[in-house]
Amino acid sequence: MKRLLQIGWQTLKKPSACYSLGFLVVGGFVAGIIFWGGFNTALEATNTEQFCIGCHEMEANVYEEMKSTIHFSNRSGVRATCPDCHVPHNWTDKIARKMQASKEVWGKIFGTINTRDKFLDHRRRLAENEWHRLKSNDSLECRNCHNFDYMDFTSQSPRAAEQHSTSLKAGEKTCIDCHKGIAHQLPDMTGVEGW
Repeated sequence: MKRLLQIGWQTLKKPSACYSLGFLVVGGFVAGIIFWGGFNTALEATNTEQFCIGCHEMEANVYEEMKSTIHFSNRSGVRATCPDCHVPHNWTDKIARKMQASKEVWGKIFGTINTRDKFLDHRRRLAENEWHRLKSNDSLECRNCHNFDYMDFTSQSPRAAEQHSTSLKAGEKTCIDCHKGIAHQLPDMTGVEGW
């Protein structure tokens, strides 16, 4: 055993063409820490409201609309920001969402929604994409703040209490099924059944 340890240490000290294996391992470890720190810093920097409204497309359209909603200003003083609703909190889900959102950069580069008219032309498709995403993840972002287990049904309207205590609890529906347009104006829903 002692001999194996000596061989192991000799291998780590033994120079490769230019550097010892130990130096390469330690150097790789330090480089990994630096990369990981930089990656997380960039991830968090792109996960702020200031980043989201950094382009005029978002600031002039959806952010302006949000200012008139209960998610922006309410009696409790709790305010949702863009990432609260559009970026999952769990790390793996967050990374998947960031990769998905990277194609939005192409829209910025090519000016897909750089005017109000272009935004309105694409609004329904954009909204439907978000609704589909929220429906498929059981409104995960909503549930980060709105915990169904702690809802006080007695403080809700009779209709809301009935829906929350039946459809939501049974898993038949999720938040986005009934709360489309809760933080942004609805697109033109002409021709959509149920509207």
